[in-house]
Amino acid sequence: MNVIITATDLAHELSGERPPVLLDVRWQLSTAKAAGAPAFDGRAEYAAGHIPGAVFVDLDRELAGVPGASGRHPLPDLGEFGAAMRRAGVFADRPVVVYDGGQGWAAARAWWLLRWTGHPDVRVLDGGLPSWAGELSTQVPDPAEGDFRPAPSATGRLDADEAAALARTGVLLDARAGERYRGEVEPIDRVGGHIPGALSAPTTENVGPDGRFLPAAELRDRFKALGVAEDAETGVYCGSGVSGAHEVLALAVAGIPAALYVGSWSEWSSDPNRPVAVGADPQ
Repeated sequence: MNVIITATDLAHELSGERPPVLLDVRWQLSTAKAAGAPAFDGRAEYAAGHIPGAVFVDLDRELAGVPGASGRHPLPDLGEFGAAMRRAGVFADRPVVVYDGGQGWAAARAWWLLRWTGHPDVRVLDGGLPSWAGELSTQVPDPAEGDFRPAPSATGRLDADEAAALARTGVLLDARAGERYRGEVEPIDRVGGHIPGALSAPTTENVGPDGRFLPAAELRDRFKALGVAEDAETGVYCGSGVSGAHEVLALAVAGIPAALYVGSWSEWSSDPNRPVAVGADPQ
């Protein structure tokens, strides 16, 4: 099943008899708040114009729990997540399409969370809102209450210990920028570096200049070069489980299943007892 959709195909489906539920998840990582500047406000962006029929979903409040020892974007309470999805009109038997402002990270987090909790048909708008050539709307829809109830999968998610083990027995990819992996800079978390044994694989290299994913064959070649074989158990982490979801999505485009360490570096690095590797060497 496809995990991404083009803007052209989305426009066609939205004009059909059974259009997909459309979720706007505009968000971006920002350190502006710490610097005293206004943080990015996805809800304001949504109010200024969104794809007609789209419902806004707040990543920080509805796709993540309260920041703490489990990371900056830990799993949300699944009861609260399910209620948020039902308010947004998500039905278990109706397709869902999610989009963001173009980076793809926030949309991928929504995609991963819905898929991991049992929704069978979720896709990401490839290229996000910038790829949409149609009109935008400022009208806020009032969708019918959905019926989706989260039922988490036994697979597809890693905790800290499982991520550490996978770095030794399989392939654990670090989706952050290379300089953060190497520990040269760390603008957000307690310390820089990476989980010992993890491989640097910035998710920004999975897309082209237009923000759209590279063709599936190119992605397969990229991941193969990183050591991701068909029979290799694969996991991904990032800073807080957002850009890592985008890499899991890229792997899915390539036809490769992968699990997400949701707590990611923000959880791992918060514990001074956990080992930290620095430099380009995985170990």
